[in-house]
Amino acid sequence: MNTKIKNLCDQLSQQFESISNDRKVLLEKISGYIQQKKDAKSPIQLIYVCTHNSRRSHFGQIWAAVAAEYFGVNEVSTFSGGTEATAFNSHAIQALRGLGFEITEMDTTLNPKYSVDFGGLKSSICFSKVYDDVSNPSSNFAAIMTCGDAEENCPFIPGVELRIGTTYEDPKVFDGTEIQNEKYKERALQIGLETLYVFSKIN
Repeated sequence: MNTKIKNLCDQLSQQFESISNDRKVLLEKISGYIQQKKDAKSPIQLIYVCTHNSRRSHFGQIWAAVAAEYFGVNEVSTFSGGTEATAFNSHAIQALRGLGFEITEMDTTLNPKYSVDFGGLKSSICFSKVYDDVSNPSSNFAAIMTCGDAEENCPFIPGVELRIGTTYEDPKVFDGTEIQNEKYKERALQIGLETLYVFSKIN
């Protein structure tokens, strides 16, 4: 893990008290799923779902990979998807780069793939896709719904073992405003904080 991301994880891990008790109860349901899979020595597969798979769901996918590495939880694979495919949003990419992630565009299509590297040969491959894309697991996974639209528009996800809504405010509403970059960074850090909390509970 690169030094900047490691230091950021250290800082966020000192802020768990800022998460409300109600929110912790919700997040600990994800922890419980991960612990159960770990105890059973089964692969841990997490799909983060949001309507367009362009912002919050990618933050979730990336931070879950980071948190697993940071807390030494093995056999974790993280994914993302949506109810429709668009593209990994450029403002979200900019926010992640500002936090210390090294992001490489792998092609020049309208929906390019990106390698999001956090050091030590650790990376996530991110691109916009529907939640049941062939690159995502089709069984034995948890679906973490990061936006209300996805929660409402995905009444049934085949193969899911745990489905849970951890909705976050969409930074898209601030696009084109003076606080756009601030809000994207704020959302990336919030999802990072809560995802680190989830993995901090794993024995």
